[in-house]
Amino acid sequence: MSILTPSEWDQFLLQQSDVHLLQTTAWGELKSAFGWEVFRIAVERNGANLGAQILFRRLPFGLSFAYIPKGPLGHTHTDESHQKAVDQNFWSEVDNLCRRKRAVFLKIEPDRLSAENNDELNLMPTGFRISPHPIQPPRTIVVNIHPDEEAQLAGMKQKTRYNIRLAKKKGVVVHPSSDIDSFFEMMQSTGEREQFGIHSLDYYRKAYDLFHPQGACELLLAEYGGEPLAALMVFAWGKRSWYFYGASTPIHRERMPTYLLQWEALRWARSVGCTYYDLWGIPDYDEHTLEEEFTNRKLGLWGVYRFKRGFGGNVRRSLGPWDKVYKPLFYNLYLRWVKRGETEQ
Repeated sequence: MSILTPSEWDQFLLQQSDVHLLQTTAWGELKSAFGWEVFRIAVERNGANLGAQILFRRLPFGLSFAYIPKGPLGHTHTDESHQKAVDQNFWSEVDNLCRRKRAVFLKIEPDRLSAENNDELNLMPTGFRISPHPIQPPRTIVVNIHPDEEAQLAGMKQKTRYNIRLAKKKGVVVHPSSDIDSFFEMMQSTGEREQFGIHSLDYYRKAYDLFHPQGACELLLAEYGGEPLAALMVFAWGKRSWYFYGASTPIHRERMPTYLLQWEALRWARSVGCTYYDLWGIPDYDEHTLEEEFTNRKLGLWGVYRFKRGFGGNVRRSLGPWDKVYKPLFYNLYLRWVKRGETEQ
């Protein structure tokens, strides 16, 4: 079985033109510190390759759940039959590992964007089915941050530009910080206020410790008069950057600290060589519905969309999620659990 060590996986990643943060070795180390078992598989032959970092979560009765976030990765070959052989070899290796780990099913969320003319069924690997349960947010807003700052500001909504400048005028200051404790306190407050789940203090600290020394993460803090108002953790890898975690306090909201904070995160991403900034997570509706509904809906990600849309960019949706089932009986129980969760919402 073609299981790679972390250093071998790093070498494999160097062969890829574009790698999502969730497929990096550091992300695997983060997840392994919090209950996941990580394996990295790659198949290479005559210039073609295919590989994935696979996460396993233990379930009752000695079973597990397998997950490939934003993968697999690969360099394709112009010879279709040759590429097909590489693909078949890779998925055979994945199946063998999943069966060895007694996986109920394997979920993949590809790092590929969907389009209206895509036939998703034809794009799925053999043996997969469309899943009703995403883990990562399927829809996002991606901002092109390659233009200079004036052009970047010009591409934003007028109200967002105004709020960025207002925050500066009203004395809000944004600077890098390593104070994970303060960040976590704000995350707790925001999670309770907005009713969303958060990670543990140790999780955020581990993420910072893994990525910040590589220059792939920054914690930015917005303050007024030395008092923390908002903070976010931004990540970068290659030409892409991601806004994963953010929090704010209810005080001095009239000074618009979150707008200046997000602007400084965009500037940081550009400074480390990124050309795209992923705002990560909006309601999973088409753009027409989003624009029709966001002024009337505030629960869940709707308030987030109202904020994020102001920074310009394009609404994008990823392909998937797709599931491959190894144990149908337990998978059906999982589907019932998903359906029950949707009913309770």
